[in-house]
Amino acid sequence: MALQLPLRFTERMQTMLAEQYEQFVKSYEDLPRSGIRINTLKIDPASFMNITPFELKPIQWCETGYYVPYGTKPGLHPYYHAGLYYIQEPSAMAPAELIDIQPGDYVLDLCAAPGGKSTQMASKLQGKGVLVTNDISTERTKALAKNIEMYGVRNAVVLNEHPDHIAEAFPHYFDKILIDAPCSGEGMFRKDEDMARQWEHHSIERCVRMQRDILSTAASLLAPGGRIVYSTCTFAPEENEAMIGEFLKNHEDFHVLALPEGKGFAGGHPEWIKRMVREHELVDLSIDTFEDEAEIQKQLKKTGRLWPHLIEGEGHFIAVLEHKGIAQKREIGSSHEEAHLSVTVPKGGRKGREEQHALKKQGKGKRSKAGKAEGSKMSRETVSVDPSLVFEQFTRDHLNIALPGTTVYYGDKVYQSPIDPARLKGLRVIRAGWFMGSVKNGRFAPSQALASALFPEEVKRIVHLHTESGEAVRYLKGETIALEESLLLKQNTDSTKGFTLVCIDGYSAGWAKWQEGRLKNEYPAGWRWTSV
Repeated sequence: MALQLPLRFTERMQTMLAEQYEQFVKSYEDLPRSGIRINTLKIDPASFMNITPFELKPIQWCETGYYVPYGTKPGLHPYYHAGLYYIQEPSAMAPAELIDIQPGDYVLDLCAAPGGKSTQMASKLQGKGVLVTNDISTERTKALAKNIEMYGVRNAVVLNEHPDHIAEAFPHYFDKILIDAPCSGEGMFRKDEDMARQWEHHSIERCVRMQRDILSTAASLLAPGGRIVYSTCTFAPEENEAMIGEFLKNHEDFHVLALPEGKGFAGGHPEWIKRMVREHELVDLSIDTFEDEAEIQKQLKKTGRLWPHLIEGEGHFIAVLEHKGIAQKREIGSSHEEAHLSVTVPKGGRKGREEQHALKKQGKGKRSKAGKAEGSKMSRETVSVDPSLVFEQFTRDHLNIALPGTTVYYGDKVYQSPIDPARLKGLRVIRAGWFMGSVKNGRFAPSQALASALFPEEVKRIVHLHTESGEAVRYLKGETIALEESLLLKQNTDSTKGFTLVCIDGYSAGWAKWQEGRLKNEYPAGWRWTSV
């Protein structure tokens, strides 16, 4: 076996798995499995199957997920840069599937970076409702914000906050909450050998303390009748069944929903808790309060795992918790609800796309000064031109849609927020909503996030580049491209001046400006194709 597993880990797993242990250990000789998940905010699965350059095999627990052969490099294709799919470990696709997101839900991803599960839930919202995606690590929120933008998410707010602070701003607000909890990472050994080497230094007890606090806080964030999905990428029962058992003991208004059959999930093992907890002498884990309670033990059997020796993936623990209260129906359009940014991707690929807009604007064009953006306080620079007038002029000159939501100004940055900006006051806000761009020196510079989330028919000037000709890669590298004026498509305008949406095989990728037979590249340097 090439991978050297920690001795203490193998001893623990042998105790837990008994007769399945040899099969489990042998699975580490297999190559790690890779997968992609189709981004249905930009393309429907049937259309993607018509253009995919990869050999794909369906993942049984994710209807938009597919295995790709080992050695395939889906990150080295223009479709990746166009946001048509997300590269994701197959097991990691399961939690967001089980939370049962419906368009219009208010959703929170508490431990979100780098954003795979957030983009997955965003695709299920289809632009309706609210997604608040958070990570406590300032550094990790950079990748989180980029992925939200790259995959065309219009209705997300990105935070860099402690869960307790979010609970103060959003008490009992969310219909669905995902907790992909920080853990000891035992399910990452095959994918990342450093995790195996560092495992001895990870403290299960420290992870338990964090997990307990996060779960307790999530209960105060959830609306009556809502759902919490708790997941980890570790096998340790102390961090899994024991956490859920404690939570059920302290929150009698929750129960566990059974995982679906026939999808590869193996049931939970409450009988493992006592042995493993006492082996580690985790005295603060209060298993004595629930180990003899038959109902809780029954509930814990409804939790489950994806095991690497039973499925094609690295493994995950998942528990679906549902509040027993009655969910209150949200009356869309009421003064107490947030604006919705809906999007529909019809079948048929690049042709016939049509976006259905719920144009409930809460003070469109109104300045809001809530919260902190980009990790800092809002600047108070004085400009000679009203930034709202500059932004509104840009939308008239460049877009064929009326932007829904609340227009929010943080310094020189402009957002369309899906929620009441007053809720963000005092929070560390990385993105207050769909990032439109910046107003500087009396001009508006549109963002990459705006381009990524637009469809060709929503923009007055568009250019189509193609993968077969090599034009798409040249654009993604930041090169200037020669382009005849006849190839600049104009909709509801006769002007060639201004920003043009660049599409790759019909799907939005970024901005450019056409000038005298050339396409001046506006693709951001930090996003550019760097491979040969």
